[in-house]
Amino acid sequence: MLAIISAILFFFAFLINAAEISTNDTFTSANVMLLGLMVLALHLAGVGSGWSMRGRRR
Repeated sequence: MLAIISAILFFFAFLINAAEISTNDTFTSANVMLLGLMVLALHLAGVGSGWSMRGRRR
C-alpha cells in the first residue's frame, strides 16, 4: 500500500514539474518527490506490512 502511495506522490511531482505549475513554497515538486521517497523508504523498511503470524504454525 505504501508503494502505491509513493508512486502517486512521484506522479504528482512529475505533473507539477512537467506542467510548470506555480505552487507555493511548501508544495513544490521537489518536496512532493521527497515525500514519495520517504514513503518508499518506509515501505522498504517493512512499515505497514501488517501483523505477522509467527505464533501460528501448522
